[in-house]
Amino acid sequence: MEKKRKALKKLLEAVEKELLHKPDKKALDRLSLLVGFQDWESFQEALHGEASADKNYK
Repeated sequence: MEKKRKALKKLLEAVEKELLHKPDKKALDRLSLLVGFQDWESFQEALHGEASADKNYK
């Protein structure tokens, strides 16, 4: 039973670590491309400001 408890604890720690892991800039830039922006910064500007995806394609 103790082996199972340790294995479960180790698994939960690995899952928590992965959930708290912040993606790197390259991954964020790629995700931004999927929603129509050239990079993460322009996506953030549109999300929190006046910019739109249209300016990226002119």
